[in-house]
Formats: sequence, C-alpha cells, structure tokens
Amino acid sequence: MSTSEERTRERERTESVTSALLTGGTYRGLAEQKLSPAEERFERARRTVGFVLAPLVTLVFLFVPTALDSSQQTLAAVLLGVVVLWVCEPVPIPVGGLIGVAAIVVLGVLPADDVLEPFGSSTVFVFIGAFILAQAMLRHGLARRFAFFILAIPGVGRSTWRVITALGFVTCVLSAFISNTATVAMLLPTAVGLLTVIAELIRGRTPEGERFDPLRLRVGIALMLVLAYGASVGGLLTPIGSPPNLIGRGLIEEATGERISFLQWTTMALPACAAMFVILVVLLILLNRPEIRRLTGVEEYVAGERAKLGGFSPAERNTLIAFTITVVAWVTPGIVALVAGNDSRAYELVSDRLDEGIVAVAGAALLFVLPTNWAQRRFTLTWSEAARIDWGTVLLFGSGIIFGSLLSSTGLAERVGNGLAGALGIGSGIALTVFAVLLAILVSETTSNTASAAVVVPIVIPIALAAGVDPFTPALAATFAASFGFMLPVSTPQNAIVYGSGAVPITKMIRSGAAFDVAGAILIMLLIPVMVAAVGFT
Repeated sequence: MSTSEERTRERERTESVTSALLTGGTYRGLAEQKLSPAEERFERARRTVGFVLAPLVTLVFLFVPTALDSSQQTLAAVLLGVVVLWVCEPVPIPVGGLIGVAAIVVLGVLPADDVLEPFGSSTVFVFIGAFILAQAMLRHGLARRFAFFILAIPGVGRSTWRVITALGFVTCVLSAFISNTATVAMLLPTAVGLLTVIAELIRGRTPEGERFDPLRLRVGIALMLVLAYGASVGGLLTPIGSPPNLIGRGLIEEATGERISFLQWTTMALPACAAMFVILVVLLILLNRPEIRRLTGVEEYVAGERAKLGGFSPAERNTLIAFTITVVAWVTPGIVALVAGNDSRAYELVSDRLDEGIVAVAGAALLFVLPTNWAQRRFTLTWSEAARIDWGTVLLFGSGIIFGSLLSSTGLAERVGNGLAGALGIGSGIALTVFAVLLAILVSETTSNTASAAVVVPIVIPIALAAGVDPFTPALAATFAASFGFMLPVSTPQNAIVYGSGAVPITKMIRSGAAFDVAGAILIMLLIPVMVAAVGFT
C-alpha cells in the first residue's frame, strides 16, 4: 500500500472515531450498536424487564399502606419507577426523567410551574455552555492538540493506566479550587481527545471485519469515569471545592459553635482524598480493563502527530480564547476566596457576578462572534454545529434537580431519614456516623450532591443532639458522603457531563459507581473520625 493510501485510511479512521464521539449519543438502540449475541440478549432482557417493572413498582408503592402523607407517597412511588427506568433503559434515560416529571404533575404532587421551576437552575446552563465549548474544541481539533500535549509528558504515553492516572490527578487538583462541574466541563474535551487517540491505536490493531465501536471501549469508560469521580474526590479537599462543603461547614459551625478554617478542613480531608484517589484508579482499571495496556510506539506517534498539527488555525485560536476566558472566570471566585476568605464581601460579590452558568453560556457565545473569515462572515461555530450537543443530558439533569428539590420541599427525605434513624435505634456516635454516610450516599444517588448535603446534614444534626452525641463528626461525614453517589448520571453534574460523551454505558457506570460508593463509604467511616480527633475538634 502506498504512503498516500495509508494516510487516507488513517485520516478516515480518525474521522470515524471523532465523528462517533461528536454525536454525544448517550442512548442508542440495539440496532445502533455493535453487540455480540450474548450482549444483545442481555440488553434486550434488561430493557424488557424495565418496561414491566417500572410501572409495576410505581403502582404497588402508590397503593401499599405507609405512614407517609399523600404527596410524599406519590413522589416516592414515581421516583422508584423512574429509577427503574434509568437502570433498565426501556426508554432513553432523559425520557425516563421526563416521564417522572409529567407523572408528578398529573398525579397532583405539585402544580406544573412549581415542578418545572428548577429547570432554570444555573447548573443546567453550565451544561449547555460547556457542551458547546467542548463541541468546538473537538470539532476544530483543539481537544486533540491538548490530548497530545498530555501524552507527550515523559513516561505518561507509555501505558493506558498512566494516561488514566495523569488525567485523574489533574482533575483532582483543579477541582479542589474550581467547582467539580466546571472542572469536568473544562477537561472533557481533553479526555475525549485522549480517547480518540487511543481508539485510533486500538482500531489499527483490530483485524479487518472484526467489530469495533469507539463508544464501547473499556478504556473510554475508565477515562471518562476517572474524570467524573476524580472531580468529586478532589472537590472534598478544600471548603471551596464543592458546594456541599460550604453547606455542611456552615450547618456544623452553626450547630456546634466550632469554626472550621480553610487549613483545618484541608488537613482533615487530605488523607481521605489521597486514599480515595488511589482506590479510584485501581478500581476503574480493574473493572474496566483497557483493551491495550502498553502503548508501544505512542511517544513516536505523538511526536509525529504534533508535528503534523503545525500552528493554530483561526478556529482553534478562537476556541482557545473563548475557553481561556471561561476558565479564568470560573477560577476567579476561588482565588478571591483564598485571598480574602470565602465569607468575605469580595468573595460574595465576585461569586454572584461570575455565576458558573452565566460564565459558561457567555464563553460559548464568544464562539459565534469570533470570526475565522470576516470577509465572508464566517465564525468559529455555526448554530447547526452547536445544536448537535447532547440535549438529552441537559434534560436528564434538569429532571434530577426537580426530584432533589421535591424530596426536600415535600419533606420526604427528612421523613425517611428520621424514620430510619428511629427504626434502627441509633444512639452512639459510631452508629450515627455510619448512618449519616449511608443516608447521604443513598440520597445523592438520585439527586445532586448539593441537594444531598442540604437535605441530609440538617437531618443528622438534630438526631445527634437528641441522642446526646456531638454532631461534629457525623455531620462532617455526611457532608463528605454527599459528594458521593456515583452510580447514575443524575447523581452529580459531572456524572451527567461524562455520560453525555456517549462513551459510558449506564450499566458500566452503575457497576463502577457501586464499587466506588462502597469503598468511599468505608474510607469516610474510618478516616473522618480519626482526622477530626487529630485536628483537635473532639
């Protein structure tokens, strides 16, 4: 084969992989996937079970006698049915959420305007803006350039586990000072670029005629999940790393009178974060063993590809400008908090003005005003290109926010928490800490981590006071555990963002997330009481 033919085939392979990742196909029918006979049988059975089980679970819980009031029982019944739809996927996951939202209104839990109000959440606009920026970075090759930059770091490009570890480490460090959502939105294009490069190598080694689907690669699952889960781990490191930290810290200080400084928080969190990161990398690699372990020849390949890229094109340059402005605006509130304190007037002013959702859509809007050819009025991104983002994920997370809001406003979460605590007869600090961690993780699986902290910590503190237990340790453990909940796309915004890449099947997210939930829960239960004592709070 001639050199020109080889280059043509290589370009076609690259375009095929990239185009698959550009679709953002979070849900694909059986006919749209390349499945083995065994996989197809499993998928067909899973989806068939969902069609029967979701309405059955809802109807049974609607009519079974409980101590809940009418609106709480109806909400619980609908939420249980929606969880079945999310897990079994008889319909696209975003549609499952919308079915639940419609059922809540039809069954009279709340009026439509009240139910749909959370769709205006700032987080929804973070998704829209971040997805449009990611689309431009992937379409114009900037994500690929960043991916090659990471792979060119000495030693990193020699094995897939080093690539996964490097991406996870960068994510952890950044998310300690930038919100988890913004961190994942910022790094998603680079992760997709890395997956594109590795997928090209895997495809090159795949025999002709053998099935190859870039959206069903185990290495892709590991890369995307280390991005999402790594942000949750890193977000625990500082008080400003994640909204649940600030919510939990404020409630703890109010209840105990103990002020937790930035340094004290970081000292308590560091051992847990370090241990969780190591466990995260090991678990993801064991559960999603990459198709290739050693990336032989990658360093030479990367050097050659970087040389081919040459200088920045106008579209790449404009995308980088928009991306940089967005990142600087995302980072600024964290810098102000470090300098002036997160309870200062300056931080309050800056964080209010530089809201993450507004920053994201403003940064995305730059792509439509920065020209690539002014004479022909061509700009960095067209609307038809931007409209190809995964709107399903936006709708999905909007549904998740609605359920989180309703769990709080109807009092269902508080009722369940208090009921469980009473039924279990919790009376010791250790038992209450275990209960707090498990309840926070359970709630965060079906709502955002912010909603989980806002719901669970206020439940734990009065239970502790009533039992004569110092609420500091169980409330702090609940705050940390609220950032967990890794099994579903609606559990955290970062889960939903990486799910939007289309490279993480829901079954794989559930399996990996469940394993990390268990590991994280054990670590929090063991380490947080020790570190609280070490810092001198008890």
